Amino acid sequence: MTQPHRGGAAKPPGTRVPAPPAVPPQRPGGALAVPPQSPPPAPAEPRRTAFAEGVDRLRAAAVTEPGRLRIIGALLAVLVVAFGTVTAWQMNERSAAADDVLNRSQPLSSAAAGIYRSLAEANTAASSGFLAGGQETKDSRERYENGMGAAAEGLVTAAANSDPKSPAATTIAHLNRLLPEYKGLVERARTYNRQGFPVGGAYLRYANEKMQQEMLPAAEDLYKKENQRLSADYGDAKPYPWAAIALGVVLLAALAWAQHRDYRRTNRVLNRGLVATTAAAAIVLLWLVVGHGVARSNLADSYEHGVRSLNTLNEARIASLKARGNENLTLVSRGAETTEVDGRTYDAYDVAYGKNMDVLGKALAEAERLADDRTGARPVDTANGDMEEWKKRHTSAREQDENGNYQQALDLVIGGDGATVECFDGVDAALATALEHERGEFEQAAGDGLDAMGYLPQGAGVLAGLGVAGALLGIGRRLSEYR
Repeated sequence: MTQPHRGGAAKPPGTRVPAPPAVPPQRPGGALAVPPQSPPPAPAEPRRTAFAEGVDRLRAAAVTEPGRLRIIGALLAVLVVAFGTVTAWQMNERSAAADDVLNRSQPLSSAAAGIYRSLAEANTAASSGFLAGGQETKDSRERYENGMGAAAEGLVTAAANSDPKSPAATTIAHLNRLLPEYKGLVERARTYNRQGFPVGGAYLRYANEKMQQEMLPAAEDLYKKENQRLSADYGDAKPYPWAAIALGVVLLAALAWAQHRDYRRTNRVLNRGLVATTAAAAIVLLWLVVGHGVARSNLADSYEHGVRSLNTLNEARIASLKARGNENLTLVSRGAETTEVDGRTYDAYDVAYGKNMDVLGKALAEAERLADDRTGARPVDTANGDMEEWKKRHTSAREQDENGNYQQALDLVIGGDGATVECFDGVDAALATALEHERGEFEQAAGDGLDAMGYLPQGAGVLAGLGVAGALLGIGRRLSEYR
């Protein structure tokens, strides 16, 4: 008989005895040890944008030869477009300024000088007609009417070509207000003069004062403003297009580098597309430098031998008109207007006559110096001779007047043969001839300058387009070898 195990009850077969619970490890000193923790999971990488992926693809493509060729082609195309655009822009601005010089600012400057001259001529004719009294000649009357009419027409033209609120427009409006006032004073002077009233001379002197102190200074101010506009247009037309020239040089250097690089990698001497682009860029650059250089030279010539001569001749003609008016007024006033010079009393109008003749002499000397051919110098020489004779006859007339021979003095001023009016007419006619010649010289030189820049903006655009096509075709031919 089998005896049960002494240690306890018998266990059924197959039953495992549970192990005693594990004792947690302890640190020295009795503290419980903390089990090590696992590291935190790594953060997920952010999703990349399409742009970043595209940059990576471009960067990867750029290190390959096809990628490099595409970049070179794009840069060459950009340079060609920039060169053509800047050239067209700069030359279009200069061409427009040159056109303004020829067809706008210089004609307006001449018109302003014409207004001044017409006013001075009308004033001179009014005093000449007054001296004739009731026997005023038809020629004297027509000169006055033509002078006032030309001044009025010139003011209309100037007003149409000036900005509404500009200083020039203000001056024109002021002259338009003064014009009828002056005409009214002249008509009163004539009326009283025909009736034999001495007050007519006072009205004429008052009209002359309004002309000399208000109208002519305003006309001179208008003339200066138009000359400033002309100078500004010259300043816009003449500067070199440095930006376009610099871009052209950079483009040619880039094309030379690209072709040298192509030669080193393929051993091919020429790339037809790049050669065509180089030829187009070289043509535009040569056209730009030579065309603008010729235009600049012609514009400078038009100013030196055209505008300056015209300004000097206008100054001389105005001085002669003012001298003639003062000569007439010397007889009209009969000593009513005097001035002191170095402690001595002189007739005010005779002193003004002398000053104007000095201005005339200096202007004629300058005009002779500026004349660049015999055709331009000949009328100036004629005017000089008439001026010297005028001075001699004026001296004789003044002697007669100071000796009390008023009629003889009058005959020496407004009479027929041997009178100062002949000399004045000779000076005026000679200066008109010189002005016409110099105006033609200006128009020829300025026109040549404008023609030298003609079609350059359009040509630069067309050749730039051909250059872009050549650069893309040349690079595209190399790319096709990698397909």
